[in-house]
Amino acid sequence: MPAALPLGSSATDDDRRQTGPFPAAAGMGQTPPPADADAIPSPGGVADLAPGLAASLPPGPPMVARSSPANRRGVAVRVVGLPPWVGKGLLAIAVLFFLQEAKVVLLPLAVALILTFLLYGPVRLLSRRGVPPQLGAAIVLGAALTIAGSVVSTLAVPAADWWARAPANIQQVADILERLRAALPIPGMQPPRRGTREPDPVQQQIATESVTVTRTLAKHVLGFGVTAIATIILLYFLLASEYRLLSRTVEALPDRRARARVLGGMRRAQRDIGRYLGTMTIINSGVGIAVGLAMLQLGLSNPLLWGALAGAMNFVPFIGPSLVSGGLLVAGVLTFNDWTSMVAPAACYMLLHSIEANLVTPLVVGRRLRLSPMAVFLSVMLWGWLWGVAGAFIAVPMLLGIRAACQRVTGWRLMAGYLSEQEAPPTSLRKLMRRTRPRMGFPPR
Repeated sequence: MPAALPLGSSATDDDRRQTGPFPAAAGMGQTPPPADADAIPSPGGVADLAPGLAASLPPGPPMVARSSPANRRGVAVRVVGLPPWVGKGLLAIAVLFFLQEAKVVLLPLAVALILTFLLYGPVRLLSRRGVPPQLGAAIVLGAALTIAGSVVSTLAVPAADWWARAPANIQQVADILERLRAALPIPGMQPPRRGTREPDPVQQQIATESVTVTRTLAKHVLGFGVTAIATIILLYFLLASEYRLLSRTVEALPDRRARARVLGGMRRAQRDIGRYLGTMTIINSGVGIAVGLAMLQLGLSNPLLWGALAGAMNFVPFIGPSLVSGGLLVAGVLTFNDWTSMVAPAACYMLLHSIEANLVTPLVVGRRLRLSPMAVFLSVMLWGWLWGVAGAFIAVPMLLGIRAACQRVTGWRLMAGYLSEQEAPPTSLRKLMRRTRPRMGFPPR
């Protein structure tokens, strides 16, 4: 029998091997106290119980005692569960940053996919008349590129004229700002006195910014060229193999109901996006022609360029017309001398845009393609932040595709109700409180 340890001393490893894991009970005929059901032995305890077995086992991760009412002697670690919305929020943030970082790859793919919804109708029509899909895609894409090239070549001359007069316009803006600084008594904003050789900070800033803008513009033109070439190549492949890709996607789904939902959602998105782009192209072309003729009558320089800019920026709701109005106001200030003529170009454009937005577009587009104005504005802001100007242009087609997907998924139909514009007046809150579940109006399928 081993000697008892004096009070305050600790047992060594040899003593533990002789007395066992419980020194007080060793050699006295007593059984060790039962271990807790939730307690997990530490690696040191396993080595004490069976040194040879512990040496033969491979090293594993450290084990920690679980928290339970019976386990009070060890260090307890409590794992706190997170609510489900935290994981969903983190996933949404990760997706947003992924979309922003993968812009070089995803932007050409998204633009090509949206243009496929617009141009696949003629390709399908040619295919029904015996033309192979590859040849039909080449014919349709060639015709579209020919039209776009003719428009660009028509606008090249006024654009070159505007670029040649840009330094004079910048100097004119600087003179106007200098007159405003002289007229307004703002501390720290007074121009330098005559006869002094102190450099004007505003003139230096304008000169510096003009050089920076030129470099940035050249960089963006190069990036736009690469993106345009990638988009054209992807558009051809999608037009030539749209039916095969869709059939393979539907075939990969095992459930017949899931196949019907995917096929219905794809066809719905294709019809909505194609109809929206085709209709808005015709409407915006009319807006561009009307604005160009109005600027010609008012005597503004480069009316053709202003008309093309107004028609193109009309694809970006809310933000595009605001930018065009500001540009026309600046052009009027630089061109005319009296206040009435200065404001006339911007006022005329706002009148034409109001007629188009409140009368022509709702009448032509129809009830089926109407979206919530707040959802459209948020979509333009989101995709513009992610992908720049190109993202702002495709914001509305992307929103139409998202709404088509939400209408086919049962758990997402509430989101489809938020994205759609409801013509019926909203239900009163008193009636909603009487119902067990409020009903939301959805556009007809």
